[in-house]
Amino acid sequence: MSDMNKSGLNQLGLAEARDALRKGDVTSVELTRSCLEAIEAATTLNAFVHNTPEIAMERAQAADDRLKSGNAHDAPAMCGLPIGIKDLFCTKGVPSQAGSRILEGFIPGYESTVSQNLQDAGAVMLGKLNMDEFAMGSANETSTYGPVTNPWRRGREDTALTPGGSSGGSAAAVAADLCLAATGTDTGGSIRQPAAFTGITGIKPTYGRCSRWGIVAFASSLDQAGPMTKSVRDAAIMLEAMSGHDPKDSTSADLAVPDFEAMLTGDIRGQKIGIPREYRMDDMSDEIETLWNDGADMLRDAGAEIVDISLPHFAYALPAYYVIAPAEASSNLARYDGVRYGHRATLEAGDGITEMYEKTRAEGFGDEVKRRVMIGTYVLSAGFYDAYYNRARKVRTLIKRDFETVFDQGIDAILTPATPSAAFGLGEVGKADPVQMFMNDVFTVTVNLAGLPGISVPVGLDSQGLPLGLQLIGRPWEEGGLLNCAHVLEGAAGFLAKPGKWW
Repeated sequence: MSDMNKSGLNQLGLAEARDALRKGDVTSVELTRSCLEAIEAATTLNAFVHNTPEIAMERAQAADDRLKSGNAHDAPAMCGLPIGIKDLFCTKGVPSQAGSRILEGFIPGYESTVSQNLQDAGAVMLGKLNMDEFAMGSANETSTYGPVTNPWRRGREDTALTPGGSSGGSAAAVAADLCLAATGTDTGGSIRQPAAFTGITGIKPTYGRCSRWGIVAFASSLDQAGPMTKSVRDAAIMLEAMSGHDPKDSTSADLAVPDFEAMLTGDIRGQKIGIPREYRMDDMSDEIETLWNDGADMLRDAGAEIVDISLPHFAYALPAYYVIAPAEASSNLARYDGVRYGHRATLEAGDGITEMYEKTRAEGFGDEVKRRVMIGTYVLSAGFYDAYYNRARKVRTLIKRDFETVFDQGIDAILTPATPSAAFGLGEVGKADPVQMFMNDVFTVTVNLAGLPGISVPVGLDSQGLPLGLQLIGRPWEEGGLLNCAHVLEGAAGFLAKPGKWW
C-alpha cells in the first residue's frame, strides 16, 4: 500500500483493514493515526465527545506487537481495528455519561462486557461517541453535549440534518469515516434508524446475544447492543466479537456464537421473505414505498420467494412501547439522585435530603428524560398499573405471538422499511408535539418488543440525495441467516454513495 493512499486509511471498512493488517500492508498505528486525524478535523459534527488518543495509540501498538509476534492469521478478526464506543458503555478510567449532565464526572472503575470483549479481541478504542440522553430520543437532540450533525446534506442546502438517535454519534462517525465501525445500542430502533439516516449498516441482535452488563440501562427488557458498520460483512465480523454468554447478566443467553462471517454465502434461493401488509401506512412517502418494492424485487431475483404476511397487532406496537419503555426507565433512573456519583445540586441552608434529590434530578435530567420518567411513574402508579402497564405487557405478548406465527409458517426473514422518512433537519420535528418524534420508531419497535434480530441496510437515495434504508427482521438466534439475507440485499442494491465532505 503506497504512502499516497495511507492518508485515507480511515475510509477502509473492518474486513479490508483486517486483510491489509494481516498482509503487513498497513499497521494498526497507521490506521489509528488516520482516524484520529479525521476526528480532529470533524469537530463540527460533534460525534466524538470524549477523545482517548493516548489509549488508542497504546492499544494500536499492542495490536501491532500481537500481529507480529506469531501468525497474524491466528489473531482475532478485530485485532488492531480502530472503533468508536457509544457513551452508554462504561469504559474503565474514561468518562461515561450516557449523554446526561447527571453523570457529569462519572469515571467507571470497570469495563462493560461488550467493550471488554472488543478490547480482548484487540480492537482499538478511539473515544466515546455522542448520543441522546440515556438513549431517549430519535434525533440526537437530547444530549448534554449538544446535537450531532449528520454528514449528509439535503441537495444543495446547508441545513444541519439529524443523524437519527439515540446512536447518532456512532452513525455519523462511521458515515464520515472517523472510525472503521462503532458500537450502538437499540431499545426501540436506536441502531437501525440512525444507520438508515446515514447510509450505513446497523444490526440489533436477538435480545440476550450481547451482554448488557456495564451498559447504562434505559429499558432493561428492550436494550440490546450491536455494531454499526460500513458493510454487512463488517457487521458480521464485529457482532461475533461483541457477543457471548456473560454470567454477570442474567438475561445473557448461554449459546455458542457462530462464525457469522462464514455464513455470508450470498445464497438465499428457496428462502421465504415476508412482506407485512400492516406496514403499508397511509402517510408513508412514495419514495420509501418504491424502495421497499424494489428491495422485494432484488430478493426475488436472488431466488427468494416473496410472501404477503400479516402482523395484526402492529398498530399497537408504538403505544405499547411508549408505556413499557418509560416504565422501565423510571425504575432504572431512580438511582441517579446525587448521593454516590455524578452531578449533585448546590443546596441552600435548611435544605434536606428531599430537596437534594429534587434539585439534583431537576438540574441533571433533560426535558425528554423528565417527560419519560414522569410517564413511567404514572403508568406504574397504583390507580393506573392495570389500565396501562399490564395492558401494554399483554399487547407485547400478542406482538411476539404474531412473529412466532409467521415464522412457524416457514418465513425466513421479513422485509420492511427502516424509517418513515429520510433524515430531517435538526429541530424540525417534535418541538410542539413530542409524539411526532416517537413516530420515527414505528417500523423498529416491534423487533425490540419481540426480542428479535433486525438489521438496517442502505439501499438507495431519495430525490434530495439522502440515504434510505430497508430493514430485515430475522428469526431468534439466527443472526447468521439474517446477515446473509442482508448481504444479498446489499449486493443487489449496490449502495456505494458517501456524503460529500463539507465539514
